[in-house]
Amino acid sequence: MESGTQVTCRYAGADLEGTYITDRDGMAVIKLNSGYNIGVDPSCLTVAAPPEETVAAGAISVRQDTSLPQLSIISTGGTIASRVDYRTGAVTSQFTADDIMRAIPGLADIAQFRSEVLATILSENMTPAIWQTLAQSICAEIKNGAEGVIVTHGTDTMAYSAAAVSFMLDTPVPVVFVGSQRSADRPSSDNVMNGLASAAAATSDLGEVAVVMHASTNDDTCAIHRGTRVRKMHTSRRDAFQSFGMGHIGSVAYPSLDVTLSADAVRRRPDTEPVLAAKLEEKVGLSTFYPGMHPDVIHAFDGYRGLVVSGTGLGHTSAPVIDAIRSLTDAGTVVVMTSQCLNGRVCDRVYDTGRDLLAAGVVEGEEMLPEVACVKLMWVLGQTTDTEEAARLMATPLRGEFTRCSENGL
Repeated sequence: MESGTQVTCRYAGADLEGTYITDRDGMAVIKLNSGYNIGVDPSCLTVAAPPEETVAAGAISVRQDTSLPQLSIISTGGTIASRVDYRTGAVTSQFTADDIMRAIPGLADIAQFRSEVLATILSENMTPAIWQTLAQSICAEIKNGAEGVIVTHGTDTMAYSAAAVSFMLDTPVPVVFVGSQRSADRPSSDNVMNGLASAAAATSDLGEVAVVMHASTNDDTCAIHRGTRVRKMHTSRRDAFQSFGMGHIGSVAYPSLDVTLSADAVRRRPDTEPVLAAKLEEKVGLSTFYPGMHPDVIHAFDGYRGLVVSGTGLGHTSAPVIDAIRSLTDAGTVVVMTSQCLNGRVCDRVYDTGRDLLAAGVVEGEEMLPEVACVKLMWVLGQTTDTEEAARLMATPLRGEFTRCSENGL
């Protein structure tokens, strides 16, 4: 059977319509009209129609309106701008500005675009080296006149990358990370709405690094999250991303694409050049404490320049682990304590355990999410070799990653 053939599939007593993709391990792979793929015995298939003639995507011209704001799209391999080949059922990433605008036609009414393919990776394969290249590319685009930059990214590690770019690049214009929880071949895909909302945010008065994704399970609003305050909180929901320690810094209504920014959002700074400091220290680790944790887990980071510990409650570990942490700090490793609670501030001055951790040289991570503290420590140790200066920078809010506590310590 030829790929793209329209078939009827008799399965579990029901007739299902779909498109034949290929044979694999003796089973026929069918893309159902619902958007999902199934594998079935070929004997249950009946041909409904031959494959349709298709027009190559590149044959469809795209016109850009030069009177609209100039935006840049940098792709790292996410599925936000993916396109379905209905002949084969495959989902492919779009790489050129024309490809992306063909996949999301409404973009042409918001801005004019140029694009760059930085990487084509699954987001779990993201590395600090790629973060550095990404920050350099974004900076170059801004210096070349981009009024906003959109970074398409896989959702699993998008928050890490947004935090990394936040620290490496002081941007005067919006830098918007956007992804898609569900691929373009699924009826519930969020790629078009997220893509349009990201473009609207990138043309707004925003002047910092942000993540733009669905705010609810409905197609009515996208939230704009600060790049140092956001985490993915669900494996598959479209509203998987949430802000911590503060509300989101803005929203994009859909389908109007009206952008509303909160008072906390950093505003666009015209005529200001971006400032890049992209050096990172990769010998930084992140460890989660658990009851019964053996000190050897901490000793595994001997020789590292930095370690972030995700402790319990106010920022605690067991006594044996404190001794292991002391040996690290004595050797010059900067150790930062965060909390598994995610909400609230680390305070190691309440209980004896906390005071023992401070005496062991631990730096309190304030309200920072553990992964944000880890990325920040990479950046801080890339800027200085002085451990006291590194501790001072970790205790200083640089990109809104935490707020100062009150005079009463709250």
